[in-house]
Amino acid sequence: MTLDFSTLLPYTDEIVTGLVTTVWLTVVTTLIGLSLAVVVAYVRDGARENGANIVSRLLGGYVEVIRNTPFIVQLFFLFFGLPALGVPISATVAALIAMILNLAAYTAEILRAGIESTTRGQHEAARALGLSRLQRFRHVVLVPAFSRVYPSLISQCIIVMLGSAVVSQISVFDLTYAANFIQSRNFRGFEVYLVVTAIYLLLAIGLRLLFEAVGRRLFAFRQGGSA
Repeated sequence: MTLDFSTLLPYTDEIVTGLVTTVWLTVVTTLIGLSLAVVVAYVRDGARENGANIVSRLLGGYVEVIRNTPFIVQLFFLFFGLPALGVPISATVAALIAMILNLAAYTAEILRAGIESTTRGQHEAARALGLSRLQRFRHVVLVPAFSRVYPSLISQCIIVMLGSAVVSQISVFDLTYAANFIQSRNFRGFEVYLVVTAIYLLLAIGLRLLFEAVGRRLFAFRQGGSA
C-alpha cells in the first residue's frame, strides 16, 4: 500500500472545523463541568457534616447514574429521548450537556476523595476561627483537596476530551466526524485516521501540559509552604 497524504489537502477546512469544535467543546465542558463538580462536592460535604438531605441524596444518585452508564447512552438519551418528550434539543447542545454532566459527576467523586482526606483537626481549627461553612469549604477544604487530586482531575478532563469523539454519532461536526466525512469521500481511511489520531494525541499532550502549567501557578504557594 502506498501512502498518499496529499489526498487530505482538499479537506483542510473540514479538519480545521472539526478541530475547532472539539477544542471548543472541551474548553466549555472543562470550565462548566469543574464548576458544577465543586457545587456537588460542597453540597455532599455539607451532608457529611450535618446528615444527608434530599438534595445531597439526589446529587449522589446523579453521580452514580452517570458513572454507571455508558456515555453514548447518555448522549442518545438527551438527543433522541428528550425530543420524544417534547423537549427539542440540537446536536451540539446535547453533546455539550452530556459532556458537562459526565465530567462533573466523575470530578465530583474525585474531589470527594480529596475532601475526605482533610483532617478533622483542620475543620475544628476553622470553626474555632469563626469561619462560616462556605469559608471553611473554600479556604480549608477545597483548595488543599484540589491540589491533592489535581493530577486525577487533569486525566479526567483529557478522558472527556478524547471521549468527545462519540458526539460524531449524533452528527456534531467534531474531529471524528470530519475524519468520517473525509474517508467517505476519498476512501483513504488509513491516512485520514492516522492524521486524526496524531491530532488527538497532540491535543491530549497539549492539554496536559497546559493544565500542569496552570497547576504550578495555582498551587505554588503550597509548594513554597511545604519547602
